[in-house]
Amino acid sequence: MAYGVNNITILGNITRDPELRFTPNGTPVATFGIAANRRYRNNKTNEWIEDVSFFNVTAWFKLAENCAESLSRGDRVLISGRLNQRSWEDKDGNKRSTVDINADVVAPSLEFASCQINKNEKSTASMDNSSDDQEEADFTDEDIPF
Repeated sequence: MAYGVNNITILGNITRDPELRFTPNGTPVATFGIAANRRYRNNKTNEWIEDVSFFNVTAWFKLAENCAESLSRGDRVLISGRLNQRSWEDKDGNKRSTVDINADVVAPSLEFASCQINKNEKSTASMDNSSDDQEEADFTDEDIPF
């Protein structure tokens, strides 16, 4: 059985500052908007047409915290993630739906700006396999079996 691929990469400008919230169990989640512009020439009238698409973006965990700390309205970013469709009924009983982007990667666009990257400390969970946590081996060349 073949499975579908749900992946999107989009370049655009942030339309509202990221809002950082926390789930009841303390998981960080940030939401913000992005506008992706497309400019093309109408073949019949030879006029330039501006087409804008708006998306809601959701980021989780450390990515959410980094987005809230680093990004603001107007910033040009590249987002890679997956589409997530949600449906609900509004207070009048009308069926509504939206498609959001669940971000895996959010990166600044350096096309018209520069940035400085400040690396975060790694969490202890991700450092369990790092060489810093391992004890230094105490052996001589005679102990090596080859």
